[in-house]
Amino acid sequence: MGTSKEIEHPGVITSIDSSGIKVDITTYSACSSCNAKGVCSISDVKDKIVEVPNTGDFSVGQEVQVILHQNLGFKAMYLGYVQPFIIVLISLIITSSLTGNELLAGLISLGTLAPYFLILLYFKEKIRNKFTFAIKKQEQ
Repeated sequence: MGTSKEIEHPGVITSIDSSGIKVDITTYSACSSCNAKGVCSISDVKDKIVEVPNTGDFSVGQEVQVILHQNLGFKAMYLGYVQPFIIVLISLIITSSLTGNELLAGLISLGTLAPYFLILLYFKEKIRNKFTFAIKKQEQ
């Protein structure tokens, strides 16, 4: 399954249009033994459609390998889990020391997540462009 720098999953092309190629990812129970399962959200889902730029001669129904570079998986984990945790932790420490009220500090800390995720939503297209999948034809 690919090099140590890439995560690959087999899939089937479901549609091709001007915006790209849509691939239905098929997951197998082997995902549970994969070394990269901690950074790969695909292994948690039974059916997932991913959009891939159209980079070659592909057809609907064709079996392909969907590739994501492992460092992008870590970057997604950082943006979705690590960064929000750091924001909540820092704001909890600061507001707790300023107010002395644990309930207020907790509510304010959780409230800091709303602007963070709104910012992510605002930059969704820019982020999406950095997290692109690639495909290659399935080796027979």
